[in-house]
Amino acid sequence: MAERSTAAVDVANSSAAKAGKATADGTEAAKTQENVVGTHEDGGRAESGGTARPDQPTELHSGHKLAGRYRLEECVTRLEGFSSWRAVDEKLRRAVGVHLLPADHPRARSVLAAARSAALLGDPRFVQVLDAVEENDLVYVVHEWLPDATELTAVLAAGPMEPFDAYQLVSQVSQAMAAAHREGLAHLRLGPGSVLRTGSGQYRIRGLAVMAALRGITSDSPQRTDTEAIGALLYAGLTQRWPYEGNAHGLAGLPKGVGLIAPDQVRAGVHRGLSQLAMQALTSKGQEQPCTTPEELTKAVAAMPRIRPPETPFTAAPTYHRPQPGGYGPQAAHPAPATPPPPLQSRTGTVIKWVVSSLLIAALGLGSWQLADTLLKHGDKDDDTRQSQTSDERAQKAVSHELRIKNASEYAPDGKPQHESQVPQTYDGDPSTSWRTATYKDGPVLAPYKSGVGIVYDLGSVQKLTSAKVDLRWGGDNTTVAFYATDGLHPSKDPQAMTPMKRVKTTSKTAQFKLAKPVETRYILLWMTAVPNNPYDGATFTEPGFKQAINEVRFRGR
Repeated sequence: MAERSTAAVDVANSSAAKAGKATADGTEAAKTQENVVGTHEDGGRAESGGTARPDQPTELHSGHKLAGRYRLEECVTRLEGFSSWRAVDEKLRRAVGVHLLPADHPRARSVLAAARSAALLGDPRFVQVLDAVEENDLVYVVHEWLPDATELTAVLAAGPMEPFDAYQLVSQVSQAMAAAHREGLAHLRLGPGSVLRTGSGQYRIRGLAVMAALRGITSDSPQRTDTEAIGALLYAGLTQRWPYEGNAHGLAGLPKGVGLIAPDQVRAGVHRGLSQLAMQALTSKGQEQPCTTPEELTKAVAAMPRIRPPETPFTAAPTYHRPQPGGYGPQAAHPAPATPPPPLQSRTGTVIKWVVSSLLIAALGLGSWQLADTLLKHGDKDDDTRQSQTSDERAQKAVSHELRIKNASEYAPDGKPQHESQVPQTYDGDPSTSWRTATYKDGPVLAPYKSGVGIVYDLGSVQKLTSAKVDLRWGGDNTTVAFYATDGLHPSKDPQAMTPMKRVKTTSKTAQFKLAKPVETRYILLWMTAVPNNPYDGATFTEPGFKQAINEVRFRGR
């Protein structure tokens, strides 16, 4: 399909640039266009060809350019007459997100107004709106794309949050929303999918005002709506459960007929103060000090005793006991040896010393001869016994165990991730769920379109890695996977600058390896550089082409 030409619109002429919101920093886009078949984030197919919906322009497809600079890469959402894309700003060479809808869409005016108002806020705690434009019968909103951030959905999928992390979540999000409401802006769609956590532990909120406008959502009490949403986020963080009946955001809901119960009644060990805070935000019934606005919630958080981060465990230095004056102090753990008597100085003493020494030498010589004779007679038997004992000891030391994965993050050095929200599905214990790559038209080697795709796994602490097993969705051709020991969830070096622990090529649905010598590391990068060619898969709604998916990853160590 021929690409529709569009007039170049300089960012300085947009409302976001007038407000000083466009920034020149960001992730550099790839120099070559990625040859990818777009797919929905929720699993639905986003086909670039075929019959288009009557309210959606037919020429929108991967590779299409807006304003001569925003190149559409992958459709992540398509519903209710609008679509959302991952794109590349070719002028500033960075990844961006784009919302698109026809200019005659019934919500086009409200979306433009919401985007321009959000752009004027300029609060760094929100994902920034960079452009909001109407041209050629099309309305589009351009916003930041944060490839190094993790959706709260993925964080919650990994398990309940620690008290300090939950405290930071409610504190930062409530403060940000209080600032937005002071400027007359509401979110109304605040959920785990609209909250991102960066590598430094900061939370960023995306879709302020815009997501509600896209969905046509309004509220008679917007402050109360956003406050309850923050309470739901805190509740989910403490319990890994959604505080309403019915499953949502990948979380199980509360049992039917039970009603809303406090988090510390859902899960043992929940911080009592945070549990009460969640209930204050979620409901005013039966609460002594209910929170009905983000500002009130912010004050309630500030009134709590501050929750500090867990201390790093350390090994105490050995204790040394200094003798107290007068000799009445505590006794030393290991008393000093008694002072030996002075050596004999007389001639008699010298003779005695020589006699004793001669006897000792003779005894040692006799003992050595007897020992050697015994070894010569029974050498084979003793060798077998010693080897058996050594083997048993080594086997006992070498018993490996599964290393628990504490966290993980998709690694995309080019700023174009595959499916970040699916990463926790590679270690959730469910082989029916997976993280999948995009679908490529050429392969099996991903270069030059991408140097590779992969995930960094966090073991929680330094472990001795001995082996790994990766269960893949597809076989065929060859899947090439390299494993690296890295310095964090967001490695400071590219794989090209590191030496892999192991590189595996496989045509089956399993990639595994064993290390001859354990490697001590906390972070492991799984880096895939070649993927097999496979047909259309209805289970994952992916087009035919070169692609791969990871069902489960397991690491073992000592």
